[in-house]
Amino acid sequence: MDALWAIPLLLVPLLMWTSSTFVFYFKKCFYVAWMMVLGLVAIPMCILKSGGRDVENMRIIRVLVRHVKYFLGLRFEVSGWEHLQTEGPYVIISNHQSSLDVLGLMEILPDRCTMIAKKELIYAGTVGLICWLGGIVFINRKKTSDAKSVMAEAAKTMLDDQIRLWVFPEGTRNQKGDLLPFKKGAFHLAVQAQAPVIPIVFSSYNSFYLRKEKQFKSGTIRLQILPKIDTKGMTTDDVASLSDKSFNAMRSVFLDTCNSVPQSNGPSMR
Repeated sequence: MDALWAIPLLLVPLLMWTSSTFVFYFKKCFYVAWMMVLGLVAIPMCILKSGGRDVENMRIIRVLVRHVKYFLGLRFEVSGWEHLQTEGPYVIISNHQSSLDVLGLMEILPDRCTMIAKKELIYAGTVGLICWLGGIVFINRKKTSDAKSVMAEAAKTMLDDQIRLWVFPEGTRNQKGDLLPFKKGAFHLAVQAQAPVIPIVFSSYNSFYLRKEKQFKSGTIRLQILPKIDTKGMTTDDVASLSDKSFNAMRSVFLDTCNSVPQSNGPSMR
């Protein structure tokens, strides 16, 4: 009977080597489970450090999460670091392809920066609680009036507490090989706070991660930080043009990276 326990131990590496579908689900399940464990570790650390909900807790979360990329066989190449060397509040916007974006976000997250996320995330177990402790701003995407009031309050918080906010203006995950039209909330936020917008582009994941095809191989993600777009003197009348300018700049870079991302390195967990 003892020998039966060895069968799963032998079967897992065999499937990892022979089945891309198994690798996909194994990595996805590992990613979710490990993030839950990290959340459990981070909760008491954040409470001891800050006493509760505080954007400074993002430092702890950032340190704890940055190693996860190695387990999934991912690495990041970052360009444009100098554009994040900006004093005071600002709004970061980036494209949104999957939950893996969190790893890239933690790779370059500036100090005193947190995120705007969908309200449903707060119910995601230990991950939801640690998001709350990290000062993440939750919005109800189904109620436009609620989202607008949250954005107005977020603009005030940015100025009062001197924080930065990271927003995904597409509003939902998208892996269709192009950017979705931007929602205007992030740009209303930036204009209300008179804070600059810093666009960041994640290269396409299609060379290593495909949800429909159930593929999750090793690969490289390129993060390109673009020059800030100033909003000083802008009003609500300028929001549409600010959104269009940001979209066009990010889309151009994204489409360029689609043709230059290195090929994946196979299905290993290295």
